[in-house]
Amino acid sequence: MAMDNFLEEVATRRNRGVETVSYILANVLMIVFAVLAFMHFMSLQTVIGQYGLVDILVGVVLPMLVTGGIAAFLFLYRDRCRTEYEYTFTNGQMDFAQVFNNKKRKNLGTMNVKNVEAMGLVASGSFNRYINMPGIKRSNWFVNRDAQLFYFYFSKDQQKRIIIIEASDDLVALIKRYAAQGAYQVN
Repeated sequence: MAMDNFLEEVATRRNRGVETVSYILANVLMIVFAVLAFMHFMSLQTVIGQYGLVDILVGVVLPMLVTGGIAAFLFLYRDRCRTEYEYTFTNGQMDFAQVFNNKKRKNLGTMNVKNVEAMGLVASGSFNRYINMPGIKRSNWFVNRDAQLFYFYFSKDQQKRIIIIEASDDLVALIKRYAAQGAYQVN
């Protein structure tokens, strides 16, 4: 019985301090804006009948909607402050996912390494040849710019695409083993 070649990696920020501060700040601001929206809503009862419709709309309703909207936006998107990428390699098949705050998972796609036309390290000369092609769609699925970045170039539905990930030496070795002849490029 043959063993599967399986490797799962998660790319997280090395410096989590900024990420943590922004997440805490988003939570605090969400609460502040929610309280402000509630205060505007409560003052709505006292100003009805005392002021004209335009004064009520501009002075109370509009600020209530803006602060409530900001609070709702922060509630929905605060988990994106803590984003990481997950790469799963199984026998030549790559699965990509984006994970928000270790709770929400968004599948980004699946790719067969044999179908990739070109691949290699971003630091290699071959990367510049592909990234500067006209009409290419670029997907950055990494969080650390100074990491060892790896690219995949392929065409799908007449669309040229390039995906850039953070890859360890182990993952690169597995990818190279399953790649088509001549796909892994250095220069």
